[in-house]
Amino acid sequence: MSKRKIESSEGRSSKPELFSRAVTAIRQGEVIVFPTETFYGLGADALNSAAVEKVVSLKGRNLENPIAVVIADREMLKEVVAEVPPAALRLMERFWPGPLTLVLPAKKTLPAPLLNSSGGIGIRISSHPAATRLARELGRPLTATSANPSGKEPARTVEEAIGYFSGHVEIFLDGGRLGGTKGSTVVEIVGDRLKIIREGEIRSQDLEKSLGR
Repeated sequence: MSKRKIESSEGRSSKPELFSRAVTAIRQGEVIVFPTETFYGLGADALNSAAVEKVVSLKGRNLENPIAVVIADREMLKEVVAEVPPAALRLMERFWPGPLTLVLPAKKTLPAPLLNSSGGIGIRISSHPAATRLARELGRPLTATSANPSGKEPARTVEEAIGYFSGHVEIFLDGGRLGGTKGSTVVEIVGDRLKIIREGEIRSQDLEKSLGR
């Protein structure tokens, strides 16, 4: 497979035909690399089981560590979530768009690699315009696991991502050097209970404070 590097961030190049190629590739079941507000991610149609399996293969990911997704807006939650607890709504109001991944009860029809052992799926609305635009133009949730093989450092530049996946991924959307240090904070919401799975860019105390605790 030939390698194509696409300049694509809002600040550098956002030509419609370049994004159109990326969206078309995702619709055809391919995996691309794209920027988020933390690290570069491996992007595929999260509702396409075969495409999600490609992400798993590229990542070398342990299936006990589910693949999170990004959505364009809250309306898209209906594609993947069975219910939205009130506590989750409060956190969305405060921290979305941004580096907060909420694990919510998932619809049972989703690809297995997206789900944790209790049937939850990790979701966020990214504050990076390229990630949000991809999900919006695709019209479907997009996988957002970091663009690195498991055990390797997350890619903060498109060159690092190319170093990992050249020959396996064709389209790399270049958003420049990304400023992520810890990745998104991941929390699971069960009713009004907040479980911190991974503390990342957003501190756990800030989450608790937003819930009035």
